[in-house]
Amino acid sequence: MGEQDAGATASHLQRTPSWAGVRAGDAVRVDGVRYRSASWTFVAHVRNTRTGDEWVEVAGGRPGSHSLRSFRLEQILPAGPVRGAKGLPTGAPLAVAPRLPL
Repeated sequence: MGEQDAGATASHLQRTPSWAGVRAGDAVRVDGVRYRSASWTFVAHVRNTRTGDEWVEVAGGRPGSHSLRSFRLEQILPAGPVRGAKGLPTGAPLAVAPRLPL
């Protein structure tokens, strides 16, 4: 694939640096990834205009790692404790309960 082909391929992807009340660099949690002591930061929300698919890109992972990963919208949770006082998971996905400014 040449440079011209690569540019044409990516033109249908819309990347935005904010989504559901979080901005690039904000801490988030990722549901379903079981790395001990992992930390993640929001990078971008991406939408494929041809298919309608959407996902979120985050950076981070295990301590000392800085990998870029993509996850489904429902896997992204607000930063905070993973478990509440009774050991139950805390927080709804940002796709369901966005953090909107008051």
